[in-house]
Amino acid sequence: MARYRGPACKLCRREGTKLFLKGNRCLTEKCSVDRRAYAPGEHGQAAARRRKVSEYAKQLREKQKVKRIYGVSERQFRNTFERVRKLPGVTGTNLLVALETRLDNVVHRMGFAASRKAARQLVRHRHIEVNGRVVNVPSFSIRPSDEVRLAEKSRDLVAVRASLEGLARATPVSWIIVDSEKVAGKVTEMPTRDMIPIAAQEQLIVELYSK
Repeated sequence: MARYRGPACKLCRREGTKLFLKGNRCLTEKCSVDRRAYAPGEHGQAAARRRKVSEYAKQLREKQKVKRIYGVSERQFRNTFERVRKLPGVTGTNLLVALETRLDNVVHRMGFAASRKAARQLVRHRHIEVNGRVVNVPSFSIRPSDEVRLAEKSRDLVAVRASLEGLARATPVSWIIVDSEKVAGKVTEMPTRDMIPIAAQEQLIVELYSK
């Protein structure tokens, strides 16, 4: 499955906001979004001067922004939407909840990895256990009371040790509790919209896919 492997800041510039694709490094490093507040490419500055943006363009950019924040492909994103649209409740909220409870995102939220990309790599390389069993599927859905643990043999990896050193300073979301001594965490409840710290207008995504 093809994935974007270019500069992360280029995606942030395209969406016009920080997507925090590098994790906490985005808080300390100077971001190109601040220096060049327009989309990349030869037509970026010209597009920034345009005053009128169509409704479709707004919907598309919102979808692209959320998709890039969570690091999923177009097919994964669309399949997730088709699955949650059949569920009761608000479709946009259900979409964000489904993305938030992916295993790779939960590992990142717990502070075991500096970014979602790094968390996805930990999962794929079999460094993460869910309820005592190794799970190597980043899209695996975590449910309330599930325990996510970093495998003991994996705690000496350089990248993992760097993340664990900052674990004490991490501020996980309210629906997750973390035991830094056991390097494990647990999902206490399914998050609601106000528990998800993502600045997104999910209703625009619903409108885009409903056409």
